[in-house]
Amino acid sequence: MLIEQKIKDLGYELADAPKPLAAYVPCVKSGNFVFTAGQLPLVGGELKYVGQVGKDLSEEDGKKAAEISLLNCLSAIKGCIGELDQIKRIVKLTVFVSSPADFYKQPVVANGASELVLKIFGENGKHARSAVGVPSLPINAAVEIEMVAELK
Repeated sequence: MLIEQKIKDLGYELADAPKPLAAYVPCVKSGNFVFTAGQLPLVGGELKYVGQVGKDLSEEDGKKAAEISLLNCLSAIKGCIGELDQIKRIVKLTVFVSSPADFYKQPVVANGASELVLKIFGENGKHARSAVGVPSLPINAAVEIEMVAELK
């Protein structure tokens, strides 16, 4: 429960994983790895950040959306493996940012997730990452994140 306590100490809450929006599961374990489905900035079933970053939302809003999406990835993993303390390291984040064609700061938005995972996991939170701009995401979400983690 050390990881979950660290999340609380940082001032965040780890809720139950959001329910899938379609025909998929939130997380799959394969060997020593877990892979999450794309997680949106949902809190209590409500989408907190709607629209495009750089048009409808600020970069700071995008970073907050990325933090929530990252926490939802961790919730999905917890639902799959039971305890987050089983995570050895975070391997990769893929961060999709809904943004207009002339917005080029997807990496800044993705830092919301990357910086939080580093605070939570320290050295074991260093990860590979892709930050991808897209015109739209499911239910008009601002951000969607997929995570790959290695287990102990």
